[in-house]
Amino acid sequence: MLDAPTNRPALPPEIARRRTFAIISHPDAGKTTLTEKFLLFGGAIQMAGQVRAKGEARRTRSDFMQMEKDRGISVSASAMSFDFGKYRFNLVDTPGHSDFSEDTYRTLTAVDAAIMVIDGAKGVESQTRKLFEVCRMRDLPILTFCNKMDREARDTFTIIDEIQENLAIDVTPASWPIGMGREFIGCYDILHDRLELMDRADRNRVAESIRIDGLDDPKLAEHVPADLLAQLREELEMARELLPPFDAKAFLEGSLTPIWFGSAINSFGVKELMEGMAEHGPAPQLQPAEPRQVAPEEDKVAGFVFKVQANMDPKHRDRVAFVRLASGHFLRGMKLTHVRSKKPMAISNPVMFLASDRELAEEAWAGDIIGIPNHGQLRIGDALTEGEALRFTGIPSFAPELLQTCRAGDPMKAKHLDKALMQFAEEGAAKVFKPMIGSGFVVGVVGALQFEVLASRIEGEYGLPVRFEPSQFTSARWVHGPKDAVEAFGQANKQHMATDNDGDPVYLTRLQWDIDRVARDYPQVRLSATKELMV
Repeated sequence: MLDAPTNRPALPPEIARRRTFAIISHPDAGKTTLTEKFLLFGGAIQMAGQVRAKGEARRTRSDFMQMEKDRGISVSASAMSFDFGKYRFNLVDTPGHSDFSEDTYRTLTAVDAAIMVIDGAKGVESQTRKLFEVCRMRDLPILTFCNKMDREARDTFTIIDEIQENLAIDVTPASWPIGMGREFIGCYDILHDRLELMDRADRNRVAESIRIDGLDDPKLAEHVPADLLAQLREELEMARELLPPFDAKAFLEGSLTPIWFGSAINSFGVKELMEGMAEHGPAPQLQPAEPRQVAPEEDKVAGFVFKVQANMDPKHRDRVAFVRLASGHFLRGMKLTHVRSKKPMAISNPVMFLASDRELAEEAWAGDIIGIPNHGQLRIGDALTEGEALRFTGIPSFAPELLQTCRAGDPMKAKHLDKALMQFAEEGAAKVFKPMIGSGFVVGVVGALQFEVLASRIEGEYGLPVRFEPSQFTSARWVHGPKDAVEAFGQANKQHMATDNDGDPVYLTRLQWDIDRVARDYPQVRLSATKELMV
C-alpha cells in the first residue's frame, strides 16, 4: 500500500498532515484507556474517565452504547478526529472482544496504519494474532505499544522475541523500559536520545523529558538509581547488537514494527507513541477499487462506507454511515453520486465525531472519516463519488458462526421486529436470513455476546422484548453460480434456503455433510463463506 516512488505528485499539505489509524488489541490490554489518553493529549477532552472507575467517571468517551458503559468493554468501532501538533489524527477505536471481530476487520479497510496494544504481563494473545493477520493481509504499517509496565511484566527481550516469533515481524525498540512493576520509573527514548520519567502522583500529567547526550551522560545518574542504570546500559548494548535499527521503508511496508513501552493508565509513554505516529505514520494511501485505484491527491471526491451505526443518539432514530474519504476535498452541501443506486445525494449534514459527540463538518479531506446521517440508503461497502462508477474492494462480510431464530415477545409486534432486524443487518451488526419455508428470521453472528447486544438494543431502541432460540442450522453459505443453476438448486433445497437482507440466496447448513453434498451433486453451484460487500 506504499505510494509508488515515481509518478506520484506530492500530497496537498492538508492531506499530508492526516494520520488515519486504528487501535487493535486483545480484550483488557488497555486499548480504551490508551484511546482516552490520545484524546487527552490531543486536547479533545479535559480529563480522562477511567474505564474501571465507578458511576459517571467510568463512561469512556469512545464507548457510547449503554451496554458498553455497563460492562466497560468496547463492542462497536467508533471514530474520533482531533489535532495533535500540526497533524490531524483520525483515530478509530475498535472492539477488542473477539465476538465483535467482524466490525474490526471492516474498520481496518478504512485506515492507513494500526497501533497494536500488548499487555506487558501476557504478551501476544489470541485476538492480537487474529487482528494482526488482517493488518498483514493489507500490509498496514504497525506501531506496537507494550502497556502496563508499571505492573509485573515479562522480561523486555522475552516480549520482543514473542512478537517476532508469533507474528513473524521484525521488532525495533523505539524506547526501552527502566525497571518494571513497582521499580518501573520510566523509559529511555532511543529515537530521540532522551530520558522520560513517569509521574506516579498524577495519572493525567506527563513529566518533562530530560534531554541527554548518550548513555554515558553523567546527568543520567541524577535521575536513575545506580542498579537500574547499569541494567539499562547493559540491556541497550545487547539490544543494539541483536535487534534491527528503525528503518522507515521496512516500517511502511509492514515488515518492521517499532515498539514503545509505557503505562496508559499513568499517561506514560503515550505522548511518545503519538509523536511516533505523527513523525513516521503514513499519510493517506492509495485505496483499492475497481476499475482503478483511487489516489488521495485526486481533485474529485470519492469515499466508501465501512460502517453503519443506528441510534447513536437515542433521542433521534438516526442512522449514520461512517465514510472514509479516499480522495479530494469535500465541502458540506456537495452533491455526490451514490454509485449503487446511481442517484445523486446532497450531503448537507455531514458530521465529524468525537465518539458519541459530533459536530457539523464544513469540510473534510482525503483520509478523514465523516458521518453521513441517512434513512437507510447507505450500506456498508457503498461508494460515493463525483460521478465515476467506482467500486471499492476488499470490504469483507463473514459467514456467521452461530445461528439462532428470533421471535418477538409480543406476536402483534412482529412487523416492528422485521424492521429492527433489517436495520441491524444493514449496519453489519448481524446477518439476518429469511427462510423460504416457515415464519420468523434466522439471525447469525460471529460470537455469542452479539445476541445479548442485539436483544438489549432491540428492547432499548424499539421497546420490543425479543427472545433468541436455538436453530436447527449451524452455518450459512452464500450461493453463487449461473442464474438458472442457482434457481434450480434453490427449488430442490427449499428447506435449507433463505435470503439475506440484500435478497441474495443463502444456503443454511446443519452439518459439513450438507456442504460436501452440494459440491458433489451441484458442480455449477459454488458456496462461499464470505461475501465481499459490493456496490
